[in-house]
Amino acid sequence: MRRTRNKRLANPATPKMSAPPFGGRFKPLDNGKLTQITNTAFDILERIGVSGAPNDIHNLALKNGASARAGGRITFSRGLVEDVLARACKRVELPGFNRDRGIEIGGGRVHIGTGGAAVQVLDAATNRFRDSTLQDLYSLMRIVDACDSIHYSLRPVVARDLQDPLTLDINTAFAAMKATSKPIGTSFFEPDNVEPVVGMFDQALGGEGAFRTQPFCFASVCHVVPPLTLAEEACGVMRECVRLGMPLQICSAAQAGATSPASLAGALAQGLAESLAGLVLVNMMQPGFPCILAFLPFISDLRTGAMTGGSGEAAVANAAAAQLLLNLDLPSTVSAGMTDAKTVDAQSGYEKGYTIALAAQGGADMINLSVGMLGSIMAASKEALVIDNDMCGAILRTVRGVEMFEDSIDLDMIEKVVTGEGHFLGTAQTLDLMTKEYVYPSLGDRQSVNDWLESGAQTVWDRAIARVAEIEAQPTPSHLPTGVETALRARLPIHLEN
Repeated sequence: MRRTRNKRLANPATPKMSAPPFGGRFKPLDNGKLTQITNTAFDILERIGVSGAPNDIHNLALKNGASARAGGRITFSRGLVEDVLARACKRVELPGFNRDRGIEIGGGRVHIGTGGAAVQVLDAATNRFRDSTLQDLYSLMRIVDACDSIHYSLRPVVARDLQDPLTLDINTAFAAMKATSKPIGTSFFEPDNVEPVVGMFDQALGGEGAFRTQPFCFASVCHVVPPLTLAEEACGVMRECVRLGMPLQICSAAQAGATSPASLAGALAQGLAESLAGLVLVNMMQPGFPCILAFLPFISDLRTGAMTGGSGEAAVANAAAAQLLLNLDLPSTVSAGMTDAKTVDAQSGYEKGYTIALAAQGGADMINLSVGMLGSIMAASKEALVIDNDMCGAILRTVRGVEMFEDSIDLDMIEKVVTGEGHFLGTAQTLDLMTKEYVYPSLGDRQSVNDWLESGAQTVWDRAIARVAEIEAQPTPSHLPTGVETALRARLPIHLEN
């Protein structure tokens, strides 16, 4: 007789989106290391500072207490940085286009998201890589809308079929907005491109100023070119986003051994300093402006100099980055899931598994690049995206840990079962906890070997292809009213097919 546990159980009450749990139990840095790296970051800002500040940023910094070094570098005293930390925004509200799908960033509550700006997609029909398009961007973000363990979507691919920077920025934001009512993120080539996009969002929400009250899209801005050099265009984008009320996710993404020290401790200190420099500048523009620090310590394979996203070093460095920002009570983003594998295989699974799990357990508020990516974030895949959603559901369950609640330990029930039927399958507690305590895979297989063979011996890749087809066969998201979309298409150079 087959064991009951070998039968696959359907989840009768799958939630629309998993509730984000609190992380922070995993601490790769002990208190001494945590203090030393943080103090070193303050020392870097005070002693070395940053270069490359455009004139307006340079003047803004000096006016607000920064100092100038020979050669144009600007430095920030520890006292100045600590004053900024005291008044900086600690919790960032990111509403969805449908407001009730929004999230709160800060305090170690873990959210899973996309990102990466890949330039290729893996086409499941041909099993070949090709250049990514605007339609691919929309399709990927539409998949995100249907994934219950993915909380937000920063554009995962670049629409390489569009060349003009303004047209690309407008269409990237439009495709994301149309594809999902969850919070989205975008980026900008030039400061002048921010205002037209915000105007588009205003129109979509009902009128001028509407986006400022419901900022469902954040701007991902790489404000620094490591090591410790500000990016002029990005600083201009930051200023425009602050002026127009678009929340910021400011990125430091140095590569250990190349653009930051090879030692993980040194790379973390530099990256934290770069992140804090951006936060200081944002708060000089507007104190308390909603700003999330995307502290992304990338890793080099020192044999070749190439970036490796799936290494053990990447896993522990990003978990440590999350710990450093959580210790400062700052809203955080780290990177994980950036497998170096080119296909959805065992390497992809184990690299994504431990990198995302450590980042989540470390208490990252947002985990960018975590789903759907392949080839060291050079490519994306819809099928990988739905597989990773399955994996992230299990990872988020581990972050919840063992929960104690009323009657979680019921001695009377145990005695009744032990002296009666001898199993707990039919108890009221088991039935009640079936969808509360337990998370079930949608694509992962738990059948017995014989049942799996009899049912067609499908791999997880086979089931992912079917799941993507199922999502794409569903009605398209309807949160963007048809009349509003028609008006936007009449006014703007929108290239996405209807």
